Amino acid sequence: MAKVILPNGEVREAHRVSFLELLGREAKYAAAVLVNGKIWDLRETVPATGEARILTLSDPQALEVLRHTAAHILAHAVTRLFPGTKLAIGPAIADGFYYDFRFEKPVSHEDLAHIEEEMRKIVEEDLPLERVWIPRAEAERLLRERGELYKLELLAEIPGEEISFYRQGEFLDLCRGPHLPSTGLVQHFKLLDLAGAYWRGDSTRDMLTRVYGTAFVTAEELEQFLRWREEARRRDHRVLGPKLDLFSIQNEMVGAGLVLWHPKGARIRRLIEDFWVTEHYKAGYQLVYTPHIGRSRLWQTSGHLDFYRESMYSPIIIEEQEFFLKPMNCPFHIGIYKTKTRSYRELPIRYCELGTVYRFERSGVLHGLLRVRGFTQDDAHIICRPDQVEEEIKSVLRFALFILRSFGFTEFTAYLSTRPEKFIGNPEDWDRATEALRQAVEDEGLSYEVKAGEGAFYGPKIDLEVQDSLKRPWQLTTVQFDFNLPERFDMTFIGPDGREHRPYMVHRALLGSLERFLGILTEHYGGAFPVWLAPIQAVVLPVSEKEIPYAEEVAAKLLAEGIRAEAWTKEGKTLRWLVREAQLQKIPYILICGAREAGEGKVALRLRTGEDLGPHPLSEVITRVQGAVANRSTVL
Repeated sequence: MAKVILPNGEVREAHRVSFLELLGREAKYAAAVLVNGKIWDLRETVPATGEARILTLSDPQALEVLRHTAAHILAHAVTRLFPGTKLAIGPAIADGFYYDFRFEKPVSHEDLAHIEEEMRKIVEEDLPLERVWIPRAEAERLLRERGELYKLELLAEIPGEEISFYRQGEFLDLCRGPHLPSTGLVQHFKLLDLAGAYWRGDSTRDMLTRVYGTAFVTAEELEQFLRWREEARRRDHRVLGPKLDLFSIQNEMVGAGLVLWHPKGARIRRLIEDFWVTEHYKAGYQLVYTPHIGRSRLWQTSGHLDFYRESMYSPIIIEEQEFFLKPMNCPFHIGIYKTKTRSYRELPIRYCELGTVYRFERSGVLHGLLRVRGFTQDDAHIICRPDQVEEEIKSVLRFALFILRSFGFTEFTAYLSTRPEKFIGNPEDWDRATEALRQAVEDEGLSYEVKAGEGAFYGPKIDLEVQDSLKRPWQLTTVQFDFNLPERFDMTFIGPDGREHRPYMVHRALLGSLERFLGILTEHYGGAFPVWLAPIQAVVLPVSEKEIPYAEEVAAKLLAEGIRAEAWTKEGKTLRWLVREAQLQKIPYILICGAREAGEGKVALRLRTGEDLGPHPLSEVITRVQGAVANRSTVL
């Protein structure tokens, strides 16, 4: 008999009854059941053997069940309000749930309130969710009669002759579950947004309407999430970027997914680039530059035309030969390596480049700076001997953490992807490379997860994920072994035995791409960049026209000290307006020059946070700013 552990720790033994029957009156406290590591519906029969643990709504594993049930309540409400709507899919996701529909008539954000109101009625009805098994032929007939073409497509992919559906009241949906026992348990939810979504993510298929929502166990959790979401909306780089005059994407004139960097955004980018280059030189890398296009034979040799063609743009014909915009930098770096015979004494060689690449992304997935068609990758390739690989990987990871911490990130998780079933190279090389990655992660004391079998066919890798100030994860750094390209390009070095040997090659990106990184950085800081990255570090404001010469003199002294400063002497604008404008532009330091300050050679110092620090000698302000820059401090 199976052992069933109740929420209070009590253990019961039973079989051939449902979990609901076993629980009896105590069922009202239950949400689902964990059976041998898998979540089951409470209406399922207790297995003959094994162990099961009853989950309440307070158990983290039950949250997905709650949200999946909320998605069914959403679909139920939609079919009541909009008869004839066709159903697609409705899963639980990280922050809530969604359901995809094909409406007969367009719906708008104004309709969300009516749908949510109908959902609350369904919750109040406290309808039981019952799993029903329908013979395949009958299920197909039922879905065909209803015109549920998307469900029919899903049905064709489901094995077996008995098909799982869930019923709540008059609503019946093809679904494998699990679900909560009744709709009445879904108390705290909110519909959030509408979006277009291609059926099954395929741009050649129907465009559907996706309704997003979220659900939580308690009202407090829901309210906390909604506040977090509002803060995330306020920090959205697609809003802040244009507002702070950092960048623009002009779809009609320039093209979707192509970024125009404005002076302020270009300044931040240049600061990042200068820091990146300086630190790479210190770490023993050699900076290279490579073309934006290459002949088709280069991409044929690398394998990109065979395996990556769908992400590359159409060829450019030059003197009757095909050239392609580069999707990656690595073949060019290999070309530099192969310009001469290499000795084992030269290795390791570390080539780095801020190389702009071009990849075809469908318009539906473009997203501000985070998903673009042309971007600059902070790329590097390490070519080394097998006996050097362990130290090189440790060095790369230490370097990555230094770079990321310099930009204010402090929380990291590593993911180690290991050898898949189909791979190239020999298992000994794979094992050595994988162990080098594992050892490097452990030496740095990082928490990590192993993704068994999820490495690329050409080598294992580490992905490093950071958390931003809103606790959202972002994958940035990648360290990827490649046993493929050294073979394809016949890369060799002359060993101490005078013979040719195959080197190891490691692809490595720390920030990912400058475009995406700046988007992440903008949201991490809410546009209030640390002083060393702020495009304007200080603004000087005269109280009246009489102080304009002094304000300009102060700005000139700041510039001479390497501080990015401007004197604002706009006519017709009050001091209050200018201070407010400086704060909206998130300029770290606001220096006000009145008659008293001009007479004493001082400035009245305010911070963008609104804090008024009073009069200070200009020399003290200069020291303060320079100190914040030198320390890359997030404190003003």
